[in-house]
Formats: sequence, structure tokens, C-alpha cells
Amino acid sequence: MKFILLLTPFLLACAQHTADSYMIVNPNANASKYSFLSLGDSYTIGESVSESYRWSVQLADLLRKDSADVADPDIIARTGWTTSELQTAIKASGNQKTYSLVSLLIGVNNQYRGQSQDQYRMEFRGLLQTATRFADNKANHVFVLSIPDWGASPYAAGRNKAQIAQEIDQFNTIARDECQKAGITYVDITTLTRSAAGDATQFASDGLHYSGKQMRTWAEKALPVVKEVLRR
Repeated sequence: MKFILLLTPFLLACAQHTADSYMIVNPNANASKYSFLSLGDSYTIGESVSESYRWSVQLADLLRKDSADVADPDIIARTGWTTSELQTAIKASGNQKTYSLVSLLIGVNNQYRGQSQDQYRMEFRGLLQTATRFADNKANHVFVLSIPDWGASPYAAGRNKAQIAQEIDQFNTIARDECQKAGITYVDITTLTRSAAGDATQFASDGLHYSGKQMRTWAEKALPVVKEVLRR
């Protein structure tokens, strides 16, 4: 794949926040029947793991093994982004393509920075509209992954994990509600990330983000949903 990237710090709290996009373009996408765009933050980039371990890349691989001719994804994502920063970067990217499949995973940095849930709802709703436009205005070709619970990570040691979990649940409730209103599929991966607690193999070397092993479970959870999407 061809990379257009900006170097960023790995911690959610320390990321540089600019209008510049982090966009990864698959130059061979036109060779496949189905195109794929993945939107998000560090969890979409797969911070601290190799390209092949990104959950969306693993999902595309699983789909191909299941006889669905899906291209590896184009990606617009960057470590540290909130909903508003993702929306700004999408506009800055100038991407006018449409895709067979569009994914969205965003919100952990809204929670981490203490942004309001009302703000998240409004901005998340806007991102669902943007994702739908990328899907040629087909809401049923968009799917959302829930926000992982970073409180289960080694990085969260000594923090108020119960509060983190409660806030993550509140943000996810908003995302699920907005998806239902928009007719967009919502996939819960939060329970998978909580099950990773205490297992070092589920986390990347930075102790905050997830390993390819954990992200494989996200891809497997999304697989039947996406297979159904591609039948529509």
C-alpha cells in the first residue's frame, strides 16, 4: 500500500491535533469488486502494531478467505483524534471516492479529554452522515465498531477503572442510539476489550493500544455483519 502519513505520538493524551489528515491509500483497490474505507483514530491505525495487524486489514483478509473480493481498506485515521478532528481531516483529505463498505470507530479521545456527551452525539451524528455519503448514500453499507475500554489496559493501572468503564458505556450508548436512528449497523467490541484485561498478549508494546491478536477478535466479530452488508 502507498502511505501518506504524519508522525504522531502514541499516547492519546499527547497526540498533536491538527487539520492534516492521516490517509492510507490502497493503490490496488480498483482491482477488487468491493472497496473499503475505514475511519477512526489510533484503534483504526493500529497504533504500535504492523499494517497487517490492523483490524480492518484483518477483516478484509477474512472476507477474501470467505470468497468476498474485498480490497484492503483506504484509511483516514490518526492517533489522538476526536470526532471533530476526524471530521476536519476528512474534509482536508479531499477524498471524493465512494466505497462499497465504510467503517467508523471513534470516541475514545472525546471521553479521555472529558468532552461533553452532547458534543459527542452531535459530532458523531455528523460523522455517520459523512460515512453514509462515502457509501454512496447507502446507510446499510456503513458499520460502526464500539469504543474499546482502555481502562482494561496496562496503561490504566492506578486510574479509576470503574469511572472509565462507566463513561465508555455512556459514549457507546450514544453511538448505538445514533446508529439505530440512522439505520447503520453497530458492532459491540467493548466486551472483547474488557476480556483482554490481564493478558499481555492482547496489548501492543506501548501498553495502551491493542495487539493484532486482540484486533483479530474485532475482525471476527464484524465478519458476519459485513458479509450481510455486502449481500445488500
